Amino acid sequence: MDIRPLSRSELPVPAAGLARWLIGKTLVREHRRGRMSGRIVETEAYVVGDASGHAYIGKTNRNASLFLERGHAYVYFVYGCWYSLNVSAGRAGIGTGVLLRALEPLEGIALMSRHRLGVREQDLARGPGNLATALNITRALDGHDLCAGGPLWLGDAVRPRGRLGSSTRIGISRETHRVLRFFEEGNRSVSGPRNPARVTPA
Repeated sequence: MDIRPLSRSELPVPAAGLARWLIGKTLVREHRRGRMSGRIVETEAYVVGDASGHAYIGKTNRNASLFLERGHAYVYFVYGCWYSLNVSAGRAGIGTGVLLRALEPLEGIALMSRHRLGVREQDLARGPGNLATALNITRALDGHDLCAGGPLWLGDAVRPRGRLGSSTRIGISRETHRVLRFFEEGNRSVSGPRNPARVTPA
């Protein structure tokens, strides 16, 4: 599959704009056993001053990648169980990011299935922890430049995006009123509600 890498200059700011824009784009994992890729079908934005975001407490050794220029990977361990992948979303020194919540698998489905045994194709990367597990994304990729190729990178859309939906974010206890979750409406790989009442124009 021919996928064009994205350049940093293409990535919009701020985080909410990037979270919307990434829907339909491609995440590519160049693994030692083969390439895996998927369409990004669900994201959440964590904006400046957002008490639910990891950058709210300021820069630390753990969250330093969120403060890199937009287009870098921020990978962290969740609940002692799995990893999650974020894309830094601001100018250098400004802590903000976009959580990648779900992918629609495109390439390397057999390899993803080895990482997620007994799971249906549509569910392989459905949810942030499942996404990282399916693509074997670990803390070793924290800080990686997603606009520079290598083992993990962002690519352009391989087909037109469907209707864009939006809602409040999932699984947080603060800033719950913010409508900062975006997804391709009706896509079976979306991890949360796929057709909420609040919908933004595609």
